[in-house]
Amino acid sequence: MQSERIGQLPLTVYRPLEARAAPAVVIAHGFAGSQQLMQPYATTLARAGYIVVTFDFPGHGRNADPFVSSLMDQEKRLRILLNALGPAVDLALSQPGADGRLALVGHSMAGDVLARYALAHPDQVSALVLLSPYLAEDTQTANLPNLLLIYGALEPEMLHRQGMEVLSDGRDGAAEPGVTLGSLGDGTGRRLLLAGGVEHIGVLYASEGLSAALDWLDQTFGRSGGGFIDKRGPWLGLLYLGLVGLAWPLSRLLPRVAERPTGAGLPWRRLLPIAIAPAVLTPLILWKLPTDFLPVLIGDYLALHFGVYGALTALGLWALRAGPFSVQKTQSPEPRLRGYVLATVVTAAYFTLAFGVSTDSFVTALLPGLERIWVVAAMLGGTLAYFMANEWLTRGEGAARGGDVLTKVLFLLSLLLAVMLNLNELFFLIIIVPAILVFFVVYGLMSGWVYRRTQHPFVGAVASAIAFAVATAVTFPLVGA
Repeated sequence: MQSERIGQLPLTVYRPLEARAAPAVVIAHGFAGSQQLMQPYATTLARAGYIVVTFDFPGHGRNADPFVSSLMDQEKRLRILLNALGPAVDLALSQPGADGRLALVGHSMAGDVLARYALAHPDQVSALVLLSPYLAEDTQTANLPNLLLIYGALEPEMLHRQGMEVLSDGRDGAAEPGVTLGSLGDGTGRRLLLAGGVEHIGVLYASEGLSAALDWLDQTFGRSGGGFIDKRGPWLGLLYLGLVGLAWPLSRLLPRVAERPTGAGLPWRRLLPIAIAPAVLTPLILWKLPTDFLPVLIGDYLALHFGVYGALTALGLWALRAGPFSVQKTQSPEPRLRGYVLATVVTAAYFTLAFGVSTDSFVTALLPGLERIWVVAAMLGGTLAYFMANEWLTRGEGAARGGDVLTKVLFLLSLLLAVMLNLNELFFLIIIVPAILVFFVVYGLMSGWVYRRTQHPFVGAVASAIAFAVATAVTFPLVGA
């Protein structure tokens, strides 16, 4: 594995162990992804003898060049993506041992640009493997060479329907998952696979999909693969379970900030109105307002959603006289402040770095470069408002049991309502809602342990806000001014 850079374009070359002539494979990530996210496919194909190149699209990962500021600007979006794909293809085909044959593998957003590239270069591209692809309505698919479509069985039905339409486009025979139409020998092969038990991101780690992709390319190029399939998915699961589990004993070492549980302590009857109102009002307030105040696509809207949601929650707490400034302090300011600062710094460091370093190394880019630091600071304004208000709302003596779960579910439903109101601009929020759900579950669990030790909701709230601001500022693409 060797890192390369062409201008601002970061690339990685995976070379097979055996030095013999081989086809080249260029692998492209999807929206809000990075080349690290495609490592399972890169290592599987490289170990099978293919020359593989991955890269970061503009605005993604370590690529500081800006992405398109509006996903609806299809012409500019495709131009930016194709301008990055071209050098990656050239690099792959120029590698020692490359035999001139080429296959393209792409996830989500990359599916559309790879399909268009293949149609524009029919003598160059021999096969396509598209993983949960997003394809525009005007994308032509009838003449794509040896096309394998892989979707997660748990993905939205609308994606499966589009895949079935592509599968049958220009082909005779019954179009159904698992059935190959056409012939791989003459380049007309076409097949659709539904990988069981996975969704839009999990499809990248499904052994079923990896095996199918390797077999598809081996049949296309008349090769016999090495049989290795990257199975990092379960190991990554164990790694994250270990990090989460370790948070419990470490939380017991934190200083106690308050003498008794601090927070609003609201029972269900008083909690429900404050919890429900922001979920309904936030998407309605932001529906017609401009939200492009940050050079981070969709992340700017998410920051505003967090901020407005938190402000409305705080307003509800103030109306009930249940906010932090209406609660009598339980300790003198000096020891409380000192313990709070220490506990918050330590917790934030663990929440951000322990998971950030691991994810950046094995999953996707999650550590900010210098060009994103100020974006993290701007995102933090919104996430702090939300997490501090929400933690205060759901903690304290007499607080409704399970209230924190309800408020997180309502927040996700609020995001889905925002997508329904502005589907064209916020469509990709649907895809990341499962990732936000995982974040809420993991950090909510750890924040609960931190709260039970420190007795103050703001320790876990600030740490969660920082971790989420960093993750959002890094994963969502940078755009031009």
